Amino acid sequence: MSQKPSEEWWRPDRLDEGRYPLEGIVAAGAEGDSAFPFWSLMAFTFILLLAPQAFFPVLAPLRIALLATAVAVTTYLMDRFIHQQPIVRFSREMWIIVCLVSWAVLTLPFSYWPGGSLSFLLDLYLKTVVIFWLLSHTVRTPARLRQVAWALSLMSMYLAWHGVNQYLSGRFLAGATVKRIVGYEASLTGNPNDLALMLNLILPLSVALFLSARNIFVRIGLGSIVVWQAAAVIVTFSRAGFLTLATTFLIYSWKLRARPERCWVMAALVLSLLGAPFLPAGYLDRVATITDIESDSTGSAQARWNDTVAATIFVLANPIVGAGLGMNILALNEARGAAWKEVHNVYLEYAVDLGFPGLFLFLALMVTCIECTKFVQRRSAGVETRRELFCLAEGIQVSLIAFAIAALFYPVAYHFYFYYIAGLAIAAKAVCESASKRPAVEPNQLAAA
Repeated sequence: MSQKPSEEWWRPDRLDEGRYPLEGIVAAGAEGDSAFPFWSLMAFTFILLLAPQAFFPVLAPLRIALLATAVAVTTYLMDRFIHQQPIVRFSREMWIIVCLVSWAVLTLPFSYWPGGSLSFLLDLYLKTVVIFWLLSHTVRTPARLRQVAWALSLMSMYLAWHGVNQYLSGRFLAGATVKRIVGYEASLTGNPNDLALMLNLILPLSVALFLSARNIFVRIGLGSIVVWQAAAVIVTFSRAGFLTLATTFLIYSWKLRARPERCWVMAALVLSLLGAPFLPAGYLDRVATITDIESDSTGSAQARWNDTVAATIFVLANPIVGAGLGMNILALNEARGAAWKEVHNVYLEYAVDLGFPGLFLFLALMVTCIECTKFVQRRSAGVETRRELFCLAEGIQVSLIAFAIAALFYPVAYHFYFYYIAGLAIAAKAVCESASKRPAVEPNQLAAA
C-alpha cells in the first residue's frame, strides 16, 4: 500500500512523536518564561540589520542597539531569578564558547597591544557572545524559532531591495575600478561584501520557511524573497558572495534529490539559466578572478593572497599564543609591511590572534553547532508534526556550512554573522529536546495547552 504524500515528505521511518503536536508538547511541558527578553532581542536584530537611526538621526544619541540588549539581558536575568532557573544551560557548545573567551582573556598579557585586545574584547567580542547566549536561551519554542526566521527573511527583503535599487540607480562606490554598489547603512551591511554575506546567511532560512509552508500565497511570497536575495547578492559583485550562494544551491540540490521538493531545485536551475543573459555587465569577468587572481584589475585578489601567505607564515612561527585578540592587523604589518588591513579569512584571524588553540576551539564550536542541526533533523525526519522544525534545522545547517565557505574570504571572526546562526542551532536542539520529553498529557489537556 502506498503512503500518503504527506507521509513521504522526507523519510518513511515515522516516529511515535508524530502522534503529538509539537507546539502543544512544548507549551505543556516547558517552564513558564517571559516573552519580553525574546522580543527585546528581536528589536536588537531589527536595529542591527536595518539601522533605523540612519533614517531618524534623533535616535542615534540614544544608542538604541545597546538599550535593546540591556533590556533583553535584564529581563532575562529577572525571569530566571523569578522562576529559580539557571542563567546558563551548560551544553557542550556553551562550554566551548566559555573556553574560547577564557583563552582570549588568558592571552591578553602576551598580546602585541594588551590594551587594544582588552578594548576589542569588551567593545565587540563579548557583545557578540552575549547575543549568542541570549538567542540560544530565549528561543525556546517552535513558534519563536519560526518568528526569528520570518523576521530575518522580511528584514532581508528590504536589504535585498536596497541592493538591487542601488545598482539600478547607478549608486556605486566612488573611485572603484569595478562598479560596485554602495552598501546599506548598518554595521553588518556597510559594504557590498558584507551585504552579500548577510543575505547569504538568511537565504537558507527563507528557503526553509518556503519548503515548510502549506499556503500557496505564503510560498509565492517567500519564493519572491529568495529571488530578491539571490539577485541582490549578484549585484554586489562579491566573489565570496557568489561562492556562498553557489554552495547553498549545491547543498539544497543534494539534500532534496530524493524528496518531493526536488522539483524546486529544477525550477531554481531553470530560473538561473533564464536569468543568465540579464547578469550585470562584467559580472562573469569578476567571478573569473576567483580562479585567476592575476586577472583582477583591482589588485584586491592579489593583495588578499599575499596577506594569506603572510598570515600563514606568522601562525607557523607563533602557533600557541598568537598576536592577541584582534591584533592580526599589527601582526600582518610586521610580517608583510604596514598596510593596516586585517586578514580576509576567519580561520586565519583566529589562528593569528589566538594561535592554534583559538582556531581549534572555534572549529569545535562550528562543528558542534552543525551537529545540533543534524540532531534535530534526525529526531524530526518523517514526523509530519515536526516538518517545520526539520526544515528550519536544515536551513540553519545550510547557513552554517555556507558561512564555513564564506569564512575563507571574510574578516568577520568576532562579528555577529556566525554567532547569530550558531545561537539558533543550539536553540533548535533545545526545542527538539523539550518536545522529546513527552509528559503524560491527556488529549483534552493538550488541546487546552
